Amino acid sequence: MTAPKETSPPRSGPVERFFERGLFGSRWLMAPFYFGLVAALLVLLIAFVRELVDEVPHIITAAGMGEHAILLALSLVDLTLAGNLLLIVTFSGYESFVSKIDTAGHEDRPDWMGKVDFSALKMKLIASIVAISAISLLKTFMQIDDQPINEARLKWQVILHLAFVVSGAALAVMDWLESLAAKNEGAGHSIH
Repeated sequence: MTAPKETSPPRSGPVERFFERGLFGSRWLMAPFYFGLVAALLVLLIAFVRELVDEVPHIITAAGMGEHAILLALSLVDLTLAGNLLLIVTFSGYESFVSKIDTAGHEDRPDWMGKVDFSALKMKLIASIVAISAISLLKTFMQIDDQPINEARLKWQVILHLAFVVSGAALAVMDWLESLAAKNEGAGHSIH
């Protein structure tokens, strides 16, 4: 008895190849989106410098210098987290969906570049959003003595923050369940 011949998949026709090349090339339509994120990063840098320049003189002359300094630090951390988030989305999104970034082994290439998949990107994104939300909420709580309390605004900030936390936890659980399913599927294949 002879073994069945392995057949190669049927070759696609010229129309199909043309269509597939065009489809594959369409990924470059995402490139302007990533340049837009770089522009947004520049806007964040301007906001960061402006916040620093505007607030430092007020802090020096303010009576409650410590509280004002903490609020400034929180604002700057908030902007920095948003900037980090933009970089992560820009680099990992570009490398995942458009093209690999050729850094020719540059010594400053971040370790995570090229390793952040869509699942990890979601988790980094939600973690950054939760952190930004927490900082915004903390700033509101620190300003309660200085300003009349806007209870509706405070309530909505707490609700939104909790929604972000619950969403992050739900995403983490879904990723965990997905990884368990993948392990079980892999174990099932190795048995056969």
